[in-house]
Amino acid sequence: MARQVPLEKLRNIGIMAHIDAGKTTTSERILFYAHRVHKLGETHEGGATMDWMVQEQERGITITSAATFIRWKDCGINIIDTPGHVDFTVEVERALRVLDGAVAVFCAKGGVEPQSETVWRQADKYKVPRIAFVNKMDILGADFDNVVKMMRERLHTNPVPICLPIGKEDYFTGIIDILHMHSVTYTDKEGKDFIIGDIPADMIDKANDARTALIEACADFDDEIMMKYLEGEEIPKEDIIAALRKATIAMKVTPVLCGSAYRNKGIQNLLDCVVDLLPSPLDIDDVKGVDEKGNEISRAASDKEPLCGLAFKIATDPFVGKLTFFRIYSGTITPNMTVYNSNKKCKERIGRLIRMHANEREPLEEANAGEIVAIIGLKDTTTGETLCDINHPIILDTMEFPEPVVRLAIEPKTKIGQEKMAIALMKLSEEDPTFRTYTNKETGQTIIAGMGELHLEIIVDRLLREFKVEANIGKPQVAYREAIKKPARGEGRYVRQSGGKGQYGHCIIQIEPNEVGKGIEFYDEIVGGVIPKEFIKPIEDGIREAARGGVLIGYEMVDFKVHLVDGSFHDVDSSEMSFKIAGSMAFKDAAMKADPTIMEPMMAVEITVPPEYIGDVYSTVNSRRGSIKEMNERAGIRVIDADIPLSEMFGYATTLRSATQGRGNYTMQLNCYTEVPQSVKKQLLEGKKD
Repeated sequence: MARQVPLEKLRNIGIMAHIDAGKTTTSERILFYAHRVHKLGETHEGGATMDWMVQEQERGITITSAATFIRWKDCGINIIDTPGHVDFTVEVERALRVLDGAVAVFCAKGGVEPQSETVWRQADKYKVPRIAFVNKMDILGADFDNVVKMMRERLHTNPVPICLPIGKEDYFTGIIDILHMHSVTYTDKEGKDFIIGDIPADMIDKANDARTALIEACADFDDEIMMKYLEGEEIPKEDIIAALRKATIAMKVTPVLCGSAYRNKGIQNLLDCVVDLLPSPLDIDDVKGVDEKGNEISRAASDKEPLCGLAFKIATDPFVGKLTFFRIYSGTITPNMTVYNSNKKCKERIGRLIRMHANEREPLEEANAGEIVAIIGLKDTTTGETLCDINHPIILDTMEFPEPVVRLAIEPKTKIGQEKMAIALMKLSEEDPTFRTYTNKETGQTIIAGMGELHLEIIVDRLLREFKVEANIGKPQVAYREAIKKPARGEGRYVRQSGGKGQYGHCIIQIEPNEVGKGIEFYDEIVGGVIPKEFIKPIEDGIREAARGGVLIGYEMVDFKVHLVDGSFHDVDSSEMSFKIAGSMAFKDAAMKADPTIMEPMMAVEITVPPEYIGDVYSTVNSRRGSIKEMNERAGIRVIDADIPLSEMFGYATTLRSATQGRGNYTMQLNCYTEVPQSVKKQLLEGKKD
C-alpha cells in the first residue's frame, strides 16, 4: 500500500508554551486554515477542538496533550497541542520525546515566563528544533522586541526575527515578511483575506536591518550565501530559506514570527514556516537503541527497515478502551499484526490502527515510518516502552518522570465503590506516569499522589465523572522526603526458632549521604563469603523497601549510599526472606544513627502584581517562610521571583487576590528539596505521634 504522505513531506510538531500564551487558540486557527474544522472554537467559551475533555472546557486550560493531523500545501503535519500548566508538564515531556520539531508560543506581553523556560529545556534535552511564535500582538503591553531580547537572555538561544509586526496593541494590523520582503495586511475578521503589499515607508529601515541579520545568520551555514553577501550580490529567497532550514534543524538559530491567533493574524505564515523550516523524519538523526545484549544499534527512517517505535502515551477511551499513542521510527505497522515489546520481552497483537483528531478516531489500514498513530488492543504496553519487529529486537531509551510532590487520602463512600475505585486508579496511573497510588500500611488508607493541587483535583473529578466513583477526599498534603546527614553503621540480626527449620539472617551495613538526585546506591563489599552471593540481592531489596517508609514520619528516604560490609549465615536456617528482613532491620538501625532529617519541596514562584501592591505581596511571601530572589519590571507590571515551601502554598491564590484586590497572579514549579527548619520538623514529628 502506497504511503499517504512521502517521508520528506511529513512534519511531526508540538505546540508548547507557558500557560495562557495561546497555544490552543493557535492550534484551533491552524485547524481552521487547514480546513480540518469549519468553525472557529474559542478556549474561553469551552469550544476548542483540541480541548475536548470536560475539565478542559470548564477551566479553559489544556490538561492532556491532544493529537491531530492536517495537510498544508503538499505536506502532512502531525500536531500535538501540549498543556502549559506545570502540573501537567509530563504531557510536554513525552510529546517532545517523539516529535521532530516544535512551535514555541510566547505571549507578546509576558514574554519568556517560568514554564516557557521549563518546556524550552525539555526541548533542548530531546534536541528538538524550534520556531518561535510571538502571540497576542494585539493586547495591551505587547512588545515584540522585548520578547526577542528575553529569549536571548533567558533561553540562551539565537532568535532571528523572520517577520516584524506592523503596529501593536489595538493598532496591530499585519506583519512584514522578512523572507519575502513584503507586508501582509489582514482585511477581514477571520484572517482569510489579506493584502500583500509594499513595506510601510516608516518600517523600511527596520525591515532591512532584520533582513541583514537574517542573511548573516544564514551565511554561517552556507558558503555560497556568505560569498554573495560579501560581494553585495542579491541572494534568492530560496537560498535563504534552505540555509535557514539547515540552521534551524541544527538548533543554531530560532526563527521568530509574530501574530495574534485570537484575531486570526499570522497563522498562515506560521504554517508556511513549519513546512519550510522544521525537519521531516529524514532530517533528524537515526533513532538509537540497544539490542538485547546491550550493543548499540540504530534504525533509519524508512519503511523498508524493521519495525521500531515508541509508545509515548496511554489514554482510556470510553468507547474503545485502552489507546496507545505510538511514534513509528522505522518499518510499517498494520492491524492484526504481532509485534514485540522489547522492554517486557513479550509479544503484543495490534487490534486496530487509528489516527486521532483530538478525541475523534479515523481508522487506518497501514501506518509507516515517521507517522504518529494510536493503537487499540495492546494489553501490556505502558508509557516509554518499545514495540519492534520480533526478529529484530531493539530497546529505545525510556523516559524519566518527576516524583509527585502532593498527596491526599481517598476512600470510596460504599463497599461496592472499593473495587470500582481500584480499577479506576489503576487506569489513571497507567495513563499518567506522574500520578501514583498506594496504600498506607499503617492506616490502611488509599493515598493518591501527583504534581500539584490542580493535578489531583482533575484526577478526583475524573474519578467522579468518567468512572462514576463517589469518594471522600482528605486534605492535600505535601510529599516530604527523608534524608540522612552523616555516615553511620547499622546491624540487622533476624533469628527465629520454632521447633523445625528456623530463620537466620545477619548483616552489617555502613550508610552515608549521597549527592542530591542520585538516589540509593548499593555496594557489595563482602569478602571471604561470610554472606553467600544468593543472599546479597535480598539484603538490598530489604533496604530499598524499608527506605520507602523512612524512619521519622513515614516518607521515602532518598539519596544515600549503602555499603554491605559484614554479616553471617546459617547452613540450614538462612533464607532469602530472613536476609531481606535483616537488611531492613540494619537500614533502620543505621538510619536512626545517621542524623535523619526531613526534606520539603521548595517551589520557584513567580508573582506578577501592579506596583502599588508590592509591600503587601512581600508580606505574603515572608509570612509563608518564603525568600524573595529578585524583582523585575515587565510592561509596567512588577514580577517577583521567590522561593516558597510547597506546604505554605496551599490557599495562596486566595491570599494573593485579597492582598491585590484580585489583580495579582502567580505561577509555581518545583525548584528543589531543602531541609525543613527545626520548628517545622518538630511539628511534623508531633503530628506523627498524634
